[in-house]
Amino acid sequence: MEIESDLNCPLNKLDWLPGFFSIPSTIPIASTISYRSGKVKIYGMDAASGAAVMALNISSGDHILDLCAAPGAKLCMLSDLLGSSGSLTGVDIAKHRLAACRTMLQKYALGNRCRLFIADGTTFSLLPVRSPTNMKSSANCEDKGNIFTDWNSKRLWSDRKKNARKAKNANELHIETAEPELIFYGRDSGVVGLHRSELFCTVDEAECLISGYDKVLVDAECTHDGSFKHIQKFEYWGWGTLQRRLLDAERTDNLMHLQLKLLSNGFRLLKAGGSLVYSTCSLTTSQNEDVVEQFLSENTSAVLEEIDAADSWHCRSGRIPKTLRFDPKTSQTSGLFIAKLKKVAI
Repeated sequence: MEIESDLNCPLNKLDWLPGFFSIPSTIPIASTISYRSGKVKIYGMDAASGAAVMALNISSGDHILDLCAAPGAKLCMLSDLLGSSGSLTGVDIAKHRLAACRTMLQKYALGNRCRLFIADGTTFSLLPVRSPTNMKSSANCEDKGNIFTDWNSKRLWSDRKKNARKAKNANELHIETAEPELIFYGRDSGVVGLHRSELFCTVDEAECLISGYDKVLVDAECTHDGSFKHIQKFEYWGWGTLQRRLLDAERTDNLMHLQLKLLSNGFRLLKAGGSLVYSTCSLTTSQNEDVVEQFLSENTSAVLEEIDAADSWHCRSGRIPKTLRFDPKTSQTSGLFIAKLKKVAI
């Protein structure tokens, strides 16, 4: 195979995860011609993270929300699985990390049905556009500038300048503004033809139940103590950084609060009957089972779902029935916790 020649190593197909191949961790994928050219959809991703995406069981026509989208590998996989119908919305609070997502989508030509927003995942409130994309908003000539045409970087630069002025004015007046910043949208994402007021309209709980997302992925921020990549970095960062990021009780408490808020908001944006996957790469129960248990105690419309595909996965059960854990010993992957929740009508 040409890719094997480029990587200078064999590709070993994973028997338990479709589309995945294993290579030695020492192989620098990013420096290969196959990766840089983008002609072949090849990107490095831990198999456990791929399992979290597969757990959503993406179907054609789904409207999907990736609430913590950066750095982008799972977002690309979601887009790949979605195919030629439905939509994908990626959200992240970090501008530079979401810009990397945009680069990946464009590189692999996977952005046609995607839109990306810089926003706080705990408060993001925009629903998918379910109306046909050929329905254009009516607007007078003076208002044409607020109708979204085909995406181009010049248009987005103009929007960014407007947003910066808004933020500056809001700060001067001590007004909080939480409007997401749209940094990319594909031709079939549902954005083209919309008026700005239609895209950024607020919604209530009842509307979410009817018109919310079919699938939501919340791969929440965590201490990353189960990730090989992150743990190895502490060799360079030093003990002080390790202590601050992994062992500081106050930071862990803050993370758990953030994780619960991300999970709660992602679930709020689901339509009735929709499914959400919550995952972290932490090995701790406090950031996983404890968060899920607290969430379930506060949300009677949420029930845990079996992950059908997991019958063949190299993983074990979490402390809560129907939840899963990957770890280096059981799975030969980084650590990952997965819980799948369904929103039922009450």
